[in-house]
Amino acid sequence: MQEQEIVAAVRKLTGLDDADRAADATRATLSVLGQRLPGDEVQDLADQLPPAIAEALPSTGGGEEFGVEEFYRRVAKTEGGDVTADGAREHARAVVAVLKDEVGEATFDGLVSRLPADYQEDLLSTAPSGEQL
Repeated sequence: MQEQEIVAAVRKLTGLDDADRAADATRATLSVLGQRLPGDEVQDLADQLPPAIAEALPSTGGGEEFGVEEFYRRVAKTEGGDVTADGAREHARAVVAVLKDEVGEATFDGLVSRLPADYQEDLLSTAPSGEQL
């Protein structure tokens, strides 16, 4: 997928009213995900994404340890505006659903294996397949 297709898919899954908000949600989710993942996983993910989307990821993963609720708070703060943690949860789940289809099984499985159970139970397991797009 190209950048516009990824943003359009996120927009469709979230119901956001414009492409700019969907792009903000995508960048915010990737930025915070990059803070949570260790360095090599971030680069593997970036290699699978269009450059304009991949640039939202930090150059190396932070490997910070924080739970999924803090993840959503950070996504909301990064998105800005009136986005709540619940809104960020919906946005992040949509971004992850699109990533599932975009990056390939091996890369996605690598991401999942590096995240704790609360992420797998909430963020990852609830992300619908992109087949619904």
